[in-house]
Amino acid sequence: MRYAEPKDKSAELLRLALAHMGKHAAAFNPLTFTLWYEYAAGRYPKLSSALEELIQAGKPIDDEAVLKLSEKHLFPADEQAMDRVRLEMQRVIQGVQQSATQTSSRAGIFGAQLDGLSEALASNDVNRLQPQLAQMQAGTEQMKQSIGALQTKVQVSQSEIEQLRGDLERARGEALVDPLTGVLNRKGFDQRLKAMIDQPPAAGMAHCVVMLDIDHFKKVNDTHGHLMGDRVIQAMGEILKASLASIPGVAARYGGEEFAILMPSTTVDDCAKVAETVRLRTKALKIRNRTTQEVLVTVTVSGGVAAMRPSEGAQQLVARADAALYASKNGGRDRVTVG
Repeated sequence: MRYAEPKDKSAELLRLALAHMGKHAAAFNPLTFTLWYEYAAGRYPKLSSALEELIQAGKPIDDEAVLKLSEKHLFPADEQAMDRVRLEMQRVIQGVQQSATQTSSRAGIFGAQLDGLSEALASNDVNRLQPQLAQMQAGTEQMKQSIGALQTKVQVSQSEIEQLRGDLERARGEALVDPLTGVLNRKGFDQRLKAMIDQPPAAGMAHCVVMLDIDHFKKVNDTHGHLMGDRVIQAMGEILKASLASIPGVAARYGGEEFAILMPSTTVDDCAKVAETVRLRTKALKIRNRTTQEVLVTVTVSGGVAAMRPSEGAQQLVARADAALYASKNGGRDRVTVG
């Protein structure tokens, strides 16, 4: 994002942004500030409309709402990348079409030359035949060059299209990843959850969901600041990726300090073991001062596990895992509960 406002204007926008932040439930962090700053600046009309809709409806603008609105309206870089790839692909296709049109035009001329040669041969007129043969010789060479150019263009274009297809897939993938942690974001989670549920589990197995929440995360932010909070969130992402490195599961940042794991076609006991591994690794985590190596922060995590029941949908499955998570919270935190 680029900001061109002078100091006095930015100061006014700062005042307005802080006033909005004070009225709503979302934490005072850089993402929330950016959201309300851009709202005050009015640079994103769709963001303004979405926020005003929520305000008029009396709906809470909490951390989850801030995350969703920011991903949708403030960070369109991945969409821009996809648009760029689409435009490049159109350019490549248009180039092939142009070469094909030129070759087709050359073929039309060549066809007329063939007709002329045929007529000269039929007339038995040697004087007519000689120039027709010369034209055919030149036309044959031109046609050969035209077809060769088209073949080269098609080969180059195929290579470019393959590269662009890879770029497009990467852009799509990046749009589903949380940039802070490197695990899936909420949109990516929803897509993978749907894909998991659409496939029946193996016999005797079940699709499982783990919901995880960092305990007392607000205290980390209040005591050490939001930059330290971000370090904890990043470390949590690394723990999840390491815990799933050899397991067919996928992790996601569900929102704020809440995470989720999808484990297709497994058992509830195996899923609970994975959740317990994450809990123990989190408990062993120590965030240190990078200069003195002094331990600054230790955290714990609470988890809830649920295995999918027959005829159960995505919402019900996640809701049961979430209920198990809150049972862990209410039971004293730093534990995993199977729902």
